[in-house]
Parts: sequence; structure tokens; C-alpha cells
Amino acid sequence: QVQLVESGGGLVQAGGSLRLSCAASGRTFSRYTMGWFRQAPGKEREFVARIRWGGGITYRYYADSVKGRFTISMDADKNTVYLQTNSLKPEDTAVYYCAAGPAYSGSPQDFDFWGQGTQVTVSS
Repeated sequence: QVQLVESGGGLVQAGGSLRLSCAASGRTFSRYTMGWFRQAPGKEREFVARIRWGGGITYRYYADSVKGRFTISMDADKNTVYLQTNSLKPEDTAVYYCAAGPAYSGSPQDFDFWGQGTQVTVSS
């Protein structure tokens, strides 16, 4: 069982930045893809970014809507995944979820473990 705890959300003005953190239990990074998703009110959960380490190479993938503004990274020693969000826009407002699973895509169905989420609100 993998437990994930997000933190770092908050209220920020448009153009601002936040760094979201996801603390994972156990050694998850060598076994799972780690991902960030978000869900705005009335909308479906959508893929934001994912990261996977394998064979000494780190693979990163982003949704087109955040490419160039968001960066996903991980610290294996701390069992923590980060999402650095820059140049935030009001449409980035959502609950952001951390997830882990044997995923080779950005589909939520490919992730088995989920955190409780952290709220990000971007004011205009």
C-alpha cells in the first residue's frame, strides 16, 4: 500500500508561483510512475504531469496546457515528488492530486494510489 500526502497549495495572484509537494510512503519511485492531476469544480480530473525513473533515466511528461510553466521533479532520498507551478493563471484553479501507479500514460485509470489533494486558487 502506498500513501501519498500533498501540501503546498494556497491562494496566489495570476502570474505567481507555488511549489506543490507529495510525500510518499516507502520506496515508490523505483516501482511506480508518479503523477499530478487536477480537478476543477464541475470538471473531470485531468492529467497535469508525470515522472518515471528507469534505467538511470528520468522521464517527464506534461499536459499541453502547463508545458513550459510547470515542472515535475522528485527527490528519492526524501520520497517526495514536487510540482513547481509558475506563471499561474485563473484557469489553473483546481484541487491538485498526487498519484502513483504502473502507468505509461496520463490516464487516471492507470494510477492505483491517490492523495487527498491540495487546493490551488489563482485570482485574477
